Amino acid sequence: MKVTALIPDDLVRSVQTHTGAKTVTESLITALRQWLELQEIRKLNRELRRKPLRFRSGFSAEKVRGINRR
Repeated sequence: MKVTALIPDDLVRSVQTHTGAKTVTESLITALRQWLELQEIRKLNRELRRKPLRFRSGFSAEKVRGINRR
């Protein structure tokens, strides 16, 4: 998608520096993807706080190790 956006030069330069990208487009794509990944992690963390993971009864690390070693 082609977009025209008014973004301050210093912000674009900073994003380029932090992403290590060679072009403005590449740096913005990288920054947006990283931002989306962070939002997804935050969403998962909220869900886990609301409903923590629970192990099934009888679960043990030893049993899992045994299964994995087969």
